[in-house]
Amino acid sequence: MDRNIELTLPVTGMTCAACVRRVERAIAAVDGVGESSVNLATESARVAFDPATTGAGEIVEVVREAGFGVDLDRLEADVEGIFCASCVKRIEDALLRLPAVVTASVNLATGGVVVEAVAGAITMDDVARAAASAGDYGIVPKEAAADATDQAERREEREARELGSLRVRLAFAAVLSVIVFVGSMPGLFPFVMRVPTQARHVMLFLLTTPVMFWAGLRFFRGFWAAARHRTADMNTLVAVGTSAAYVYSALATFAPGLFASAGTDLHVYFDTSTMIITLILLGRFLEQRARGRASQAIRRLADLAPRTATVIRDDAEIETPVGDVVPGDVILVRPGEKVPVDGVVVRGSSAVDESMLTGESVPVDKAPGDEVIGATLNRTGSFEFRTTRTGRETVLAHIIRMVEEAQGSKAPIQRLADRVAGVFVPTVIGLAIVTFLVWLIFGPEPAAVTALLNFVAVLIIACPCAMGLATPTAIMVGTGRGAEMGILIKGGETLETAHRLTTIVLDKTGTLTRGEMVVTDVVPADGVSETELVTSAAAVERGSEHPLAQAVVADATARGIDVPALSNFEAVPGRGVAADTNGTAVLVGTEEFLRERGALPVGDELPPAWKALVESGESIAAGGRTPLFVATSERPLGVVGVADTLRDEAKEAVSELHRMGVTVVMLTGDRERIARAIGEEVGVDRVVAEVLPEGKAAEIAKLRSEGGFVGMVGDGINDAPALAEADVGIAIGTGTDVAIEASDITLMRADLMGVVRAIRLSRRTIRTIRQNLFWAFFYNSIGIPLAAGVLYPAFGVLLKPVFAAVAMAFSSVSVVTNSLRLRRARL
Repeated sequence: MDRNIELTLPVTGMTCAACVRRVERAIAAVDGVGESSVNLATESARVAFDPATTGAGEIVEVVREAGFGVDLDRLEADVEGIFCASCVKRIEDALLRLPAVVTASVNLATGGVVVEAVAGAITMDDVARAAASAGDYGIVPKEAAADATDQAERREEREARELGSLRVRLAFAAVLSVIVFVGSMPGLFPFVMRVPTQARHVMLFLLTTPVMFWAGLRFFRGFWAAARHRTADMNTLVAVGTSAAYVYSALATFAPGLFASAGTDLHVYFDTSTMIITLILLGRFLEQRARGRASQAIRRLADLAPRTATVIRDDAEIETPVGDVVPGDVILVRPGEKVPVDGVVVRGSSAVDESMLTGESVPVDKAPGDEVIGATLNRTGSFEFRTTRTGRETVLAHIIRMVEEAQGSKAPIQRLADRVAGVFVPTVIGLAIVTFLVWLIFGPEPAAVTALLNFVAVLIIACPCAMGLATPTAIMVGTGRGAEMGILIKGGETLETAHRLTTIVLDKTGTLTRGEMVVTDVVPADGVSETELVTSAAAVERGSEHPLAQAVVADATARGIDVPALSNFEAVPGRGVAADTNGTAVLVGTEEFLRERGALPVGDELPPAWKALVESGESIAAGGRTPLFVATSERPLGVVGVADTLRDEAKEAVSELHRMGVTVVMLTGDRERIARAIGEEVGVDRVVAEVLPEGKAAEIAKLRSEGGFVGMVGDGINDAPALAEADVGIAIGTGTDVAIEASDITLMRADLMGVVRAIRLSRRTIRTIRQNLFWAFFYNSIGIPLAAGVLYPAFGVLLKPVFAAVAMAFSSVSVVTNSLRLRRARL
């Protein structure tokens, strides 16, 4: 029987018949592939394969390795009804069985699912059916058109409903559990003895039943759904454990003769069932509330956006919902109001507080032509701007989407927990049955009762939730904390890699330096004033568009100098410029340029005036700055030093990286001498100079080949190949361009200390994940044997099921609480 299925892959990047052959060979080499044909005209590959042997993920991977791409759809939704790591594993396995699914990731902490599938091959209905087949889980699609604020509100409403339902059921269970506990302990509460035993047991049964099957309904629904699909999860453990105690107690109440004939003392354990249900509901309630706090970063970001905008139409100011604003609308922003969407200032000026997005506390001046970002706060003046991006296209929406994707991602460190979760519940059920049989055969009298209680304790104390929450809660809080500080992290894998970084490569221009040339030195010749020197230099440089020339002109303007007109302008690339100003020919440029033009005498013996200026020029160059000599045909006027100055925090950032054990490399296209001078000033370990932009990626590859993990810090655009080559690419800038999409980590603020904070955050997050995983595995490896009674032979100690329930509730809550500490982490 032919079990092969057919799948059509949209393949990108094919340009010729050779490409077709390469794709066909790559696909044919995959085990389980029967027939395949690639069509260049339709840019597609039709593949028939055995789903039991291979899947879409493997086929897509080999196409990519061959140098081509495959168009994929990304489907995102929230999942209802997941409680533990076993649920996560079961849904993921069901989704991966869909022939077109490439990857499927369910996040227990966020309750979300992300599916990547071959474009056009599946729909959200297919995802919903697959999830339902795994255990009646519900799928709530995320609407593509909805903006971030609406989605956050809907998610918050769902969480509030869930928390409210838990609160009511917990309160109900707690009240009845106290009554059942009192009624079950006549030794502690003598007044209970006044009620006849049979009547008391019936009353306890009547009080316990609604706790079991109303307050604890979610556990039995989950158990039944899992049982119908021949699987097991945490609900199975709770339902079987509490039902065992409940059924035993019900039989003891209504058929006591069964136990009398067996010679067993009559006891009921309704209090065990009710207390277990109550304590697990308490743990679920605390866990849900803590998980809600862990996801507050997205809500806080979404709350930044204002709901209305003042749109100017036909000279009238109209209060308009932000959702109705379209690109091209002109919007008025008054002092104290938030900028509703992204745009460009067309009229007016102000200072805008961008700290909510970038972490920069100093307001940024805005004037016509400057870009403004939605959700930032206008501080002083009024201005009008033209809308450029709205809805899901705004910077804020990009940030929220990136944080959501990061929080929904998985780190490689989680793979162990996922593998364990797949076999955890069946293993625990097996251990519980073995425990029951051992105590029933070898235990002291009443052996049946002791065996039952230990059976229940083993089922109840086992906690797959702690394992399932260990990684995603830490990633959720860590990435959220980063977003609040202006550090956008792509996902769990980036976090895990970043904590291993041993080398950081810093691009010089715009990263270590400000990327803006400024005049640093003004050295006039004897008999020449600073004003005369700067005036002459600026007059000539005004005709040039070179950054060095613009720096000289800007310095003259800052000094209040009225720059005279020029004529006969001439520029010699890489050398200098010449022009006539005030009837005098003036030269500005390198030492060689002035020699060529005869202004600077040729020979070893220079006139004293020139000798002093040449020495000053050498000193300026030795400091990593560029000397510009200024002279007329008759006399020297002086030398001006220009440099791209270091960022204020550059030295501190490099020093902190060294303290963290990270090697710092500076990569630049500048000349060796200038690069060395800047490298020594800032304190980097190694300088790689005179590297062309296309050669930076090769230098990163070379550093990686030397061992360790390499991070590249650049502007996210010009350095894109190098950022992609690095283990972790860190884009430093405003975050308003493609850097958000192109890098692994994007720093919203142009601050090198953000690199330090990003690495610290990754290290703190991974440390928290390891603590959580250790606790989850340690708890289960110690708790289950204790519940099975391993201490009884030596110490006569048995763990009561109620205490097992306390331990189980505490384990999940402790993991989430430990992750929440990241919110207060000092970075």
